[in-house]
Amino acid sequence: MLELIKTLCALPGPSGCEDAVRDFIRAQAEPYADKIETDPMGNLFVYRAGKKHLPKPVMLCAHMDEVGLIVKKITEDGMLKFGFVGGVDPRVVIGRAVRFGETRGVVGIKAVHLSTASERKAAPKTKDLYIDIGATSRKAAEAKVSLGDYGVFDSEIVEFGDGLIKAKALDDRLGCAVLLTLLREQPPVDTWFVFTAQEEVGTRGAATAAFRLEPDFCLVVEGTTAADLAEVPEAQQVCALRKGAVIPFMDRGTIYDRELFELLRDAAEERGIPWQTKQMVAGGTDAGRIHKSGVGVRTAGLASPLRYIHSPSSVAAVSDLTCVLELARAFLELIGKED
Repeated sequence: MLELIKTLCALPGPSGCEDAVRDFIRAQAEPYADKIETDPMGNLFVYRAGKKHLPKPVMLCAHMDEVGLIVKKITEDGMLKFGFVGGVDPRVVIGRAVRFGETRGVVGIKAVHLSTASERKAAPKTKDLYIDIGATSRKAAEAKVSLGDYGVFDSEIVEFGDGLIKAKALDDRLGCAVLLTLLREQPPVDTWFVFTAQEEVGTRGAATAAFRLEPDFCLVVEGTTAADLAEVPEAQQVCALRKGAVIPFMDRGTIYDRELFELLRDAAEERGIPWQTKQMVAGGTDAGRIHKSGVGVRTAGLASPLRYIHSPSSVAAVSDLTCVLELARAFLELIGKED
């Protein structure tokens, strides 16, 4: 699964432009799918008949999109002014490499010796940044990019330290890799594996996907923020790397189904799978839309802790990724045993 995550993270797929990711997942899933479809929102649906048939299906969900950039203006001297696609802290992008298709660039800001004292004390704003693609004029830049072009961070995927991996887009290509791994096996129960679009800009794809399928149960597989950093008080760390899968009971968009939370918790305890829950309410996922769809959907969540989420260099622990996979597999097994 780790190699699958690396391949997925290398693909460009900002919200609304998930084509490369969707095409790859579709090619990987087609040999195993009983049915495979794409909807007008760009969501990818992969159905696998299970050993047990239910009147209404089970849905596993992971989003394909990543945070990115979009070109808003090209200056006379060939620099790009841009906006973020999804939630990105401007402080994490200065000096970072980005790419628009085959065109590469670097995010820049006014040199420190040209800044005023007040500017140096304040966090930079997006309007203060620009992207240098090496063009000498507006005309030269327009030959490479256009207004409205999507960009992504251009960062290397690296395994380092004691079992860690660094990459862009771990949120949520790790979830996509978990679903792809599971759909290669015949599930215990009829299952729709759903790869959603536009999560980072308002969980938009999930809303239409859940409305279409009307599932009884849904498991959302995600990455979640970990603040287990030096000098951060323990109560504010949310969750931590190397402590196992995160089973959330609540976030800013969802109060998760209590019985499904307990099902996952008990499965982790019985199977010896390390797990944790969030120490403070933070973040949000596709579950925020899914659990309110139609007459309501019983929804649970699983996540891998990520440091530096929504940045060019998110960091995960490989052991946590394995725990998420094992618990997602357990979820299907246990739902298949339910009457």
